[in-house]
Amino acid sequence: MGAQQVRDGFVGLYGAEPEGVWSAPGRVNLIGEHTDYNDGFVMPFALPHTTVAAVSRRTDGVLRLHSANTTAGADGVVELPLTALAPESDRNWTAYPAGVVWALRAAGHPVTGADIHLASTVPTGAGLSSSAALEVVVALALNDLYGLGLQRWQLARLCQRAENVYVGAPTGIMDQTAAACCVEGHALFLDTRDLSQRQIPFDLAAEGMRLLVVDTRVKHAHSDGEYGKRRAGCEKGAALLGVDALRDVPYDGLDAALARLGDEEEVRRLVRHVVTEDERVERVVSLLESGDTRAIGPVLTEGHASLRDDFRISCPELDLVVDTALEAGALGARMTGGGFGGSAIVLAEASGIDAITKAVEAAFAAADFTAPRTFEAVPAAGARRLV
Repeated sequence: MGAQQVRDGFVGLYGAEPEGVWSAPGRVNLIGEHTDYNDGFVMPFALPHTTVAAVSRRTDGVLRLHSANTTAGADGVVELPLTALAPESDRNWTAYPAGVVWALRAAGHPVTGADIHLASTVPTGAGLSSSAALEVVVALALNDLYGLGLQRWQLARLCQRAENVYVGAPTGIMDQTAAACCVEGHALFLDTRDLSQRQIPFDLAAEGMRLLVVDTRVKHAHSDGEYGKRRAGCEKGAALLGVDALRDVPYDGLDAALARLGDEEEVRRLVRHVVTEDERVERVVSLLESGDTRAIGPVLTEGHASLRDDFRISCPELDLVVDTALEAGALGARMTGGGFGGSAIVLAEASGIDAITKAVEAAFAAADFTAPRTFEAVPAAGARRLV
């Protein structure tokens, strides 16, 4: 949905022009899954799919929210007094933008209210960070309108706090940083410990390749218990190994670390995934920077096996995408996102995309699964002001 359409929607709702229009993208994570809350490495890039927000300030301590995608209330507008905003008090979509306002105010920033109209093309429940796009677009708009002077990484931290504390979902920092900081035509190599960043050129089309996203349409919810269990298990592993985070377990010391965990089999699996996944991110960066892009395919597939077998967050639909794509000639494939559904990515020669897409669709039909949604992922711009 374009800026003018969202602007017009704002006028229809609130009877005045908005002070501006902003957008923030969804993301695909190329490699580096469940490493962000372990202080590790990740490599997302922004999608062309965005959440767009038309926003104006208010001075009366009221937050008014409306989404073109989901509506509630008599006229579709949800009205919230700022003084009533409290962690885990809201289980609706409004928790994400309201959480950002709460986090800004809790940090001492003088936000006195807002009128917000939102529209999104980021698929929800697909593991493509629709929630982070929603958070970041609101944070960027309020940062600009209220002249808060916050840097992009600071906005990402505030949005993460909104999701962790206000929404109650124990997510890491990757999604918000990707939405706030990605650059068109690049993948973002992010160290989640210190938020240092390197933009890695990622132009598959120039090399005759494509990256396909396959949304299995199996929905997940991070605030459900399984994600939190994995995070708690990783924290237990770090404590047992006497390190601040699993990031601190060296790859060449993994076997010794696993031996020290003894019969803690579940923790051993989680540790093995995180340590090997960090190494996979560094390997992909090295391959991309050396121009050996096709060689990242097997690394992506390794990552899927680790998520499936060690982290145990895949599902039959995701495994079917990966197995079918590889059989149809893909260079590599893996699930992406938090797991328990969502999307897979498939790296392939451009000439093979149609055959792979048809093979996956046929496999889903044969398995009596809901037909998947597929689209090409092209690295797009991060959050920005449109008007």
